[in-house]
Amino acid sequence: MADLGSVLAVVPTLGERVDTLGAALASVRSQEGVDVTLVVVVPQSATEARRIAEDHGAVIVDDPRRGLSAAVNVGIKAAGNESYFSWIGDDDELRPGGLRALADLIERESAVVAFGACNYMDGDNRVFAVSRAGDWATRVLAWGPDLIPQPASLTRLDDMRAVGPYDESLRFVMDLDMFLRLRTRGRFVSTPQTVASYRWHPDALTVANRDVSIAEAEAVKRKHLPAPLRAWAPVWQLPVRVAINLVSGQLSRRARKRATR
Repeated sequence: MADLGSVLAVVPTLGERVDTLGAALASVRSQEGVDVTLVVVVPQSATEARRIAEDHGAVIVDDPRRGLSAAVNVGIKAAGNESYFSWIGDDDELRPGGLRALADLIERESAVVAFGACNYMDGDNRVFAVSRAGDWATRVLAWGPDLIPQPASLTRLDDMRAVGPYDESLRFVMDLDMFLRLRTRGRFVSTPQTVASYRWHPDALTVANRDVSIAEAEAVKRKHLPAPLRAWAPVWQLPVRVAINLVSGQLSRRARKRATR
């Protein structure tokens, strides 16, 4: 029987960001009001990262070296009887009380996914923007930008298992694909409370490869559309692509301005 107060939190890392990994793990470990199983997926050769994971009492799983989706999938396989699932990057952080707030919301609303607001922070941990799309993110998910911040989301683990693992053929938008599959299982709900922080910097996977990421997202959304609508996808893909590039460019400029102050 699942424990309604327990969360499986997976942190995949290549061991290249040891300067932020400790803070990421500490933000998970310090969550109050929930029992957290912390799993760090890391290459065997990343000795410093493995030491940091041990220091934070994490379950350590060897990275299969097949990409990010595969790393998250092997982390999920380490689950016990947890009810909920969350994963964050090795340079992201959860806000105090974030997991409890999401767990309360997901249970109160009998939802499949709960998500909250998410800070954008620069390399010096300074917040320069906040993602707070709320319920609008769910409404545009199938055709617009993915406005659900992964670090600020919590998913029922049983529903995730029901729709299958992360698609390991996807490099950038595995979360979008998972969210679109999870929509068939039930409701998505949101809170305006800030529950996580995402670090925006030039070498972040989807920031540095924006055009490739957008193209991959378009293919995933087209796959999930009803067949009669797929031919019409280009009608809205161009304006969505322009909007994503504009917003991403603005965020990058804000982050660079912060760095020069």
